[in-house]
Amino acid sequence: MSMLFSQQSGQQRSRVLVRAATAVALIAALSGCGHRKHKLKVEAAMAPSKINTIGVNSYLWRGSLDALSFMPLLQVDSNGGVIVTDWYINPKDPGERVKVTVTILDQDLRTDALRVVASRQILQGNQWVAAPVQAATVQKLEDIILTKARDLRRNSLAG
Repeated sequence: MSMLFSQQSGQQRSRVLVRAATAVALIAALSGCGHRKHKLKVEAAMAPSKINTIGVNSYLWRGSLDALSFMPLLQVDSNGGVIVTDWYINPKDPGERVKVTVTILDQDLRTDALRVVASRQILQGNQWVAAPVQAATVQKLEDIILTKARDLRRNSLAG
């Protein structure tokens, strides 16, 4: 076979290579088309909250980021569904700082798919000391995130 190939002229070899490349490109294009149709069918059958490119519910994720947008972010993991803020000091109360961790536990838009944990410290002398966080504060932040997530979902379905 190698002897046959070596006996071909340069033009013949070029034609063979062009035909082979065209065949490979055509096969790749056709296989991609079938995959895309299948993917569209799967996406059409899924609920809107399940269609995302991250590992958690996209509405809860975006709602959480929006609700925490005023705080500096320390860690963000969209696949694991974790957002950790750095310490935030409210300019109106410089003797207190807060840190928040939001964990999204599911791909569904549900209240139990969201967990918020807050830490609070107060300044005593020159040192930050741990202080309790009111349960109502964490509940209010969860409510804000869930409301934003529901609004995002409602707006995406309306448009």
